[in-house]
Amino acid sequence: MKTRRDLIREEMGLTPIWRLRAPGAGAAATIEPTAVSSPQSPVPNLRSPVSSPGSQASSPESPVSSPQSPVPVPDDRRAAIMSMDWAELKARVASCVDCPLHAKRTKTVFGVGDEHAEWLFVGEGPGAEEDAKGEPFVGQAGRLLDNMLPAIGLKRGSGVYIANCVKCRPPGNRNPEPGEALQCEPYLHRQIELIRPKLIVALGKVAAANLLATDASVASMRGRVHQYRGTPLIVTYHPAYLLRNLPDKAKAWEDLCFAVRVMRDLQARASAPI
Repeated sequence: MKTRRDLIREEMGLTPIWRLRAPGAGAAATIEPTAVSSPQSPVPNLRSPVSSPGSQASSPESPVSSPQSPVPVPDDRRAAIMSMDWAELKARVASCVDCPLHAKRTKTVFGVGDEHAEWLFVGEGPGAEEDAKGEPFVGQAGRLLDNMLPAIGLKRGSGVYIANCVKCRPPGNRNPEPGEALQCEPYLHRQIELIRPKLIVALGKVAAANLLATDASVASMRGRVHQYRGTPLIVTYHPAYLLRNLPDKAKAWEDLCFAVRVMRDLQARASAPI
């Protein structure tokens, strides 16, 4: 009889089935494939960042628009946002008119989930369904993400927080422009400070570009631990991209397996005696 996890992986198109091997006596749990190989590179030393800190889904190889003189965020606005608690931050986002995206939005999309989560998943910006409901990843790509999470023992809202780089829908689901992302940047920064996640997962090139201040491709960033202001970060494909490029679902599964290994390493370090 197929388990729920097997059915989830079939829904993702990830067969043969991968399984998380239970830890044996005195050994840490490992991730083992039954047929397809997962990345073999060891988890990097998290004390030595692979990349420098940095500030729907298109092709992971497509270039991110170069900045066209975006208006800087005033220091007083940034400082005010960075001092807000959850209630103040949510109210500020809901009333934000600091970039042109506010003009055509239905609802702002703040973020959703456990406000003390160990896992933070960051996408690009809301789509049509997200704009209507005011919640991230509720369309077809969101349903795929919700199928991916249980495959590694996670669940939306439980130990997981989901957010986007921008809080309003870009017209036509285009990528956020640099100036738009810049104006929303303090909101995401403050969310991350309040959550204090152990691990950030950047979903797609646009999210990775904004968090890591890089124009590198998703392919070149996968399988490595990056750093966002001291928080470990890994990069994988956006679920919307996976819906259009089914063969890359296997690569996304490899990334999730890698993320599990990284998280276990982080948890082990946190619990190790000083």
